[in-house]
Amino acid sequence: MYFKEIHLKNFRNYKNENIVFHKKINILTGMNAQGKTNLLESLYIMSLGKSFRTNKDREMIGFKQKYCSAKAEYVKEKRESNIEIAIGNEGKSIKINGVRIEKNIELLENIYIVIFSPEDLKIIKDEPEKRRKFIDRELCQLKPVYYRNLGRYKKILIQRNTLLKQERPEEAMLEVWDKALAEYGSKIIIERQGFLEKINRISEDLHFNITNGKEKLELIYEPVVPSMGDWEKTELQFLERLRKERKVDIQRGNTGSGPHKDDMKVCINGVDARQYGSQGQQRTAALSLKLAEIKLIKEEKEDDAILLLDDVLSELDEERQQFLINTLSDVQLFITTSETGKNLLKSLKEGYLFVIKQGRVEKRFDIKGL
Repeated sequence: MYFKEIHLKNFRNYKNENIVFHKKINILTGMNAQGKTNLLESLYIMSLGKSFRTNKDREMIGFKQKYCSAKAEYVKEKRESNIEIAIGNEGKSIKINGVRIEKNIELLENIYIVIFSPEDLKIIKDEPEKRRKFIDRELCQLKPVYYRNLGRYKKILIQRNTLLKQERPEEAMLEVWDKALAEYGSKIIIERQGFLEKINRISEDLHFNITNGKEKLELIYEPVVPSMGDWEKTELQFLERLRKERKVDIQRGNTGSGPHKDDMKVCINGVDARQYGSQGQQRTAALSLKLAEIKLIKEEKEDDAILLLDDVLSELDEERQQFLINTLSDVQLFITTSETGKNLLKSLKEGYLFVIKQGRVEKRFDIKGL
């Protein structure tokens, strides 16, 4: 799977630009604030229908413009297809091969994308929300039903919390929301448990190789409501907990238990990496997790994901940069960087180098000729 080209109209700082890509490696270079990350964003939305930078679609519309659009041509299983996403005052329109779809969920499983940015390097030491996003982002791509269940859970949680904030919440209505929250929450917990078991197996092996056998990485799912092995048993346990904590929830005006409070513990050689890992260890663990995402998609979907590296190479030493590039020789890579190291270019066998300036591709070079 790979992107052939993309056409951008009023997308962020891109006025009207058509860019043809290499099927393997694409390096986007240039000064800061020229549009490198904007280009990655336009590719990313082709996978999940939304940005990795903002929850507001309108922020992708160029300054003083009324709409924006991005149309990507891609190849999957030797077949060419296209996805077009337009955003305007009326909302968002998504077309696959010219046919409009009604919901983002219909977009899933067309293109698999993994994004790796400096923010992801902090996934180990930052707040639990970052680790939940890591889990959810991957599961939404792998399983559209998870995307649907997560969306419903979030909506129900908002409704329950709104009711809890009332002066005298109606018990009968709370029972309705409790049952719905337990139903969808238990399905999320079971899927997360299964996902982490798989990603733990893959990342452990990768981390062992990156550290030359010196470190063992272990991922431990820490759900507030423990998984009981199947969703029906977990649902009953979740519902019982919600009922038990109802008075406390009413007092504080929000829901204290559920997958919205889950975490993932990352251990290196049996020690909590968040508390005791060095910055280098934490970054290496984050790299292992991202590479594991790529491999899991290959296992589950029998297809290669596309990897977007947003200004992350400068945060890794040369040895880890090389490991990253070598490990991903089969996938299409997009790399943004303000400085392109000569050693990196020498190690690359094929690809394009783009010079981005003020929302335009000023120059494109074939890496072989550099």
